Amino acid sequence: MDKVFQRGYYQLGKDKIALLRFLLESYDGLVFLRTIDNRLALVELSWPPSRAVDALALIAALEQELGMQTAPAPAVVPPI
Repeated sequence: MDKVFQRGYYQLGKDKIALLRFLLESYDGLVFLRTIDNRLALVELSWPPSRAVDALALIAALEQELGMQTAPAPAVVPPI
């Protein structure tokens, strides 16, 4: 079993990060969020490869709902 999570980076309104976290927590481990840069409202979403189909469908819906936009991976990602 591969334990490496897949990742994507997104930007959204600063005022929507807490809502995004709340929504993702309701899906119980499907997608995890971590804020990379709160000034830029850049977040990292990660998910297990075994749940990629469901995770990507959820992320696509949230992009529409919250106005999230795909962002390039930052040059330096802070350690967890």
